[in-house]
Amino acid sequence: MTSHPSSPPSVADLSVVDLFAADGRLKAIPRRAARREALLAHLAATLFEDGRTYREPEVNEALKGVHEDFPALRRYLVTGGFLSRTKDGAAYRRQQRAGTPGGAIPAVA
Repeated sequence: MTSHPSSPPSVADLSVVDLFAADGRLKAIPRRAARREALLAHLAATLFEDGRTYREPEVNEALKGVHEDFPALRRYLVTGGFLSRTKDGAAYRRQQRAGTPGGAIPAVA
C-alpha cells in the first residue's frame, strides 16, 4: 500500500517552464486543473502589476504575446480569481490570490 500526501502540492510547487516553447509562447493551455492553475498564477505574476488597473485591450495584448487563444486565458484568469474585472468588463486588476468565481469588482474610476 502506498501512502499519499495529506494535501495536494501547492501551485508554487508545480513548474510551468515545460509549458512554453523556446520562443516563449505557450505550447497549449493545460487541461489538468492543477497545471492550468500553476500557469495562470505564473501569467498573473509576470504580466500584470499589483494595484494597476488595465483596460481590456491591454490585457488582450499581454495575453496575445503568450498564446493565440487569449480570450480563453483572460476568462480563466478571471474565473480563477487571478484577475478581477468590473461588471462592464472594461477594467481588470490583478488579485493577490484566487477569489470568488467570476471575479467581479466594483466599478473602477
